[in-house]
Amino acid sequence: MVGIGQRSSILSQGSRPSSKDGAKKNIWSSMLDGVASGKRLPEKNLLVLGGTPDSQREFLETLSSDDSDPRMHSERRKGRAPPIANQFALGYTYQDVLDADQEDIDILARVSIYLLSEPSSSFAPLLKPLLTPKTVPETLIVILLDWENPWTWVRQLREWLRLLRSVLISLDDETKVVMEEVMTEWRDHKRGGDPASSAGGGMTTSGGPVTIPLGPGEWDEGLGIPMCVVCQGADKIEKLEKEHGWHEEEFDFILQFMRTILLKHGASLIYTTPFLANSLQNLIHSSLGIHSLLKRQSLKHNVIDRDKILIPSNWDSWGKIRIIREGFDIEGVGTGWSIEIQDNPKQFRGISEADGNPDEGNTKSNTEEEDMEDSSSATLIYEQTIRDPKRDLSIARSTQAGGDRAIEVETRDMQSFLSDQLQVLEQLKAEDEQRDKQLRKGGLLKDQENNIPMDEPSRVNEHIGPVQFNMGGIQVDADDMLRKLKEREANRTPVRKDPLPQTPTTSPGSGTGDDKMQNQALASFFAGLVNKKTTGSPRPGPTS
Repeated sequence: MVGIGQRSSILSQGSRPSSKDGAKKNIWSSMLDGVASGKRLPEKNLLVLGGTPDSQREFLETLSSDDSDPRMHSERRKGRAPPIANQFALGYTYQDVLDADQEDIDILARVSIYLLSEPSSSFAPLLKPLLTPKTVPETLIVILLDWENPWTWVRQLREWLRLLRSVLISLDDETKVVMEEVMTEWRDHKRGGDPASSAGGGMTTSGGPVTIPLGPGEWDEGLGIPMCVVCQGADKIEKLEKEHGWHEEEFDFILQFMRTILLKHGASLIYTTPFLANSLQNLIHSSLGIHSLLKRQSLKHNVIDRDKILIPSNWDSWGKIRIIREGFDIEGVGTGWSIEIQDNPKQFRGISEADGNPDEGNTKSNTEEEDMEDSSSATLIYEQTIRDPKRDLSIARSTQAGGDRAIEVETRDMQSFLSDQLQVLEQLKAEDEQRDKQLRKGGLLKDQENNIPMDEPSRVNEHIGPVQFNMGGIQVDADDMLRKLKEREANRTPVRKDPLPQTPTTSPGSGTGDDKMQNQALASFFAGLVNKKTTGSPRPGPTS
């Protein structure tokens, strides 16, 4: 009996490890499933071209921020954002795209971001391995421009497109076939910038797809990879107006020119401002095919707000570009652009290399190329209208050695300038004293001094006008008061009359006689009053 009980207890104890093993197996299976699901995350590639390391970081911060409040999401991700290595050659970082209103629960995709600052042909071998038949459908090209120097935009775009074309031409045939399929999908099935709505709107009643015919200038120079141009720092538009005197004509010309050349590549355009809500994240994610499972966001164009311009891919047309402002040669710009981008890329000196002396960076190389460009060059047409304010100054410096007159003026030290002015004042003072001495010797100065006081009051009154002041809340005219005081003083002084000629019968003492007569008359007048009073009183009657 004891053995049986011991055996049963042993069996019961031996069954417990089996449950632990099952729990361990469940833990490992969940971990393996998590790793497998992590590997199945959609992987997207973002090729960021242009800008400086700082502007590239600014772009990445804007891309990772929330559309409604850019600061909220950046603060939430602070401390755990992946490092950014973009100081030398080809930089790299990545971003995990989270679903709407989620922390780390649902990751929609992982975006690998490659960054390149200079469009030099030396960097072409670094870009070629990034474009394979597997990565091309999941890749988006972003070109960064800055409102700090909008006069260089077209030249920068031209150099980047030349570099990209040289890389794409050198790819293998399989990759080129995939690129052709991607371009066809973007061109035919993603009209209007919303793939879902476009797919629904591009179907007939029979269920077959409808191919919308292309308009003039659309997709003439498709690269095979979708492209987006981001113009950063739109808050500097106001600075261009105030400091350089730009008007709406210049900004409209820039917008028309950019939309014309980007229409040929099927590219999108957006203006962004740091720390302000924008649609950059929505535009980039929709171009990469990343859509939220919780909140569906529609991409809307914006051509009204000049600092929030948004032109989605496949939305623009020549008709929409022409209505911005009349007189724009859209055909000439499109034709010239198609010719310019066919050339091979060159050793381009960008802004980052010319930070020490920007006037000698782009300007020198650009002017050398302009000498070989004809009047039909799209870049030359753009730069003749949108000019660098500092460019004329740099040209004047370069021609100064040839004997031409310089435009700029060098400022002097303040103390040396004031000392020179003091010498000039002392010299003028000595000349005035010498002239006064000569006038005194000739007797002319005395006459002038006698004449000046007579004319001086009238001159002063003509210049300063009537003098008025407030006295006890009453506005008083000083000239009028002075005139009244003079009249009052004149009335107080006795008027002096000429004495009448004395007749022989009049004695010298007649004046005193008249005074005596007046006194006697007054005495008799008062005496008469007294007498009249006495005579008018009743007399006393006789006593009985």
